[in-house]
Amino acid sequence: MYLLKAFVRFVGMFSIWFTNRLSAIFGGTYMLNKPIEEIVMENGKVVGVKSEGEIAKCKQLICDPSYVMGHVKKVGQVIRVICIMSHPIANTGDINSCQIIIPQNQVNRKHDIYVCMISFAHNVAATGKYIAIASTTVETNDPEKEIKPALDLLEPIEQKFVSIGDLYEPTDLGTESQ
Repeated sequence: MYLLKAFVRFVGMFSIWFTNRLSAIFGGTYMLNKPIEEIVMENGKVVGVKSEGEIAKCKQLICDPSYVMGHVKKVGQVIRVICIMSHPIANTGDINSCQIIIPQNQVNRKHDIYVCMISFAHNVAATGKYIAIASTTVETNDPEKEIKPALDLLEPIEQKFVSIGDLYEPTDLGTESQ
């Protein structure tokens, strides 16, 4: 469990730094650990975000769907499995990272299955450890069976963490509401 927490902390810190840097370069504002009280709208258009009594003005808002549930609809679910291993994926030439896409027609599905592997070489895991993330769009009532072709590629798996989350899409193009 410590390994996963360290990985999540590293990825989180890196993505925060990178996003903050890009935001600063292009004149944006990136807000962390601030409660969202309200998404401020004027004439049907987003003009800012209110947090702790202050309004950060914006021309466009990019956010998690949970902040704008009135503007999105659930269109499905995604299964994600994080796997901790002591070996690279077989038949990849013992490389330290890779991405594999299992085409839908090879596993009789409507959606591809994705596998991404990273390792200790990227300073995201302990020496000799590999982390693989497998994901796909859920199509049946047995999502773990659907992801099995990916997990079979990763065996043996020391520890795995399975999550199933809702998949949303906007109800409009966003050109009007921004």
